[in-house]
Amino acid sequence: MDIQLTLQLVLLLFFVAFVAGFIDSIAGGGGLITIPALMWLGLPPAAALATNKLQACGGSFFASVYFVRKGMVKLADMKLAIICALVGSAVGTIAVQLVDGGVLKMVLPFLILAIGCYFLFSKKVSDDDSARVLKPGAFALTIGLGVGVYDGFFGPGTGSFFALGFVTLAGFGIAKATAHAKVMNFATNISSLVFFTLGGKVVWSMGLIMLVGQGLGATLGSRLVISKGTKLIKPLVVTMSLLMSVKLLAEQYHLQPF
Repeated sequence: MDIQLTLQLVLLLFFVAFVAGFIDSIAGGGGLITIPALMWLGLPPAAALATNKLQACGGSFFASVYFVRKGMVKLADMKLAIICALVGSAVGTIAVQLVDGGVLKMVLPFLILAIGCYFLFSKKVSDDDSARVLKPGAFALTIGLGVGVYDGFFGPGTGSFFALGFVTLAGFGIAKATAHAKVMNFATNISSLVFFTLGGKVVWSMGLIMLVGQGLGATLGSRLVISKGTKLIKPLVVTMSLLMSVKLLAEQYHLQPF
């Protein structure tokens, strides 16, 4: 697709991606900002989703690197979970081309809203670790694989699903869960991007500009995750869950609130 990149367009793409990267690194849901922006600029839905995956890889990569460098994530302990996430996302990306996602679209807004309510009302959501429910292997084969398939198939709220899994089943505090969720989300993003690239859907000129903005926004947001913890993450997760639910419901009924 041939889109002329003016200075104004470059600045707009960078700013939108920066804001999305900042929000995404803390609470997820950055796609609520970037996908509508890409479609508003004239990209068809498939190209918008593919280009969004490219720039999302930038945000999740830089956030993941920051969390690993700060010692919040040990990659050696996540090998199986990452592999499952990669495989799951690939399966989901292939499946979305073969299976009707109508039922998932109907159920998804309520699942995401439930996540927001859990983070809002649950006393378990804090900065402190708690007892692990699933062993690492079982966690990888359920949450890693399952959420990976979902991200490749549909996508919205993936970071929130991973974070909820780490809080409820791995016993992580909210900041630690957010850090690990970002690493998993990078794995699903990069896997999905590979298949979008093979399909020739990615608009690289726009995606690379946004990737830079995403990276900077994600790095800033990641620093606040470590310093602010629950005080920052909890209200943002609740807010983004509500916004995602409203948007997905509105799309079902052919409304456009934002």
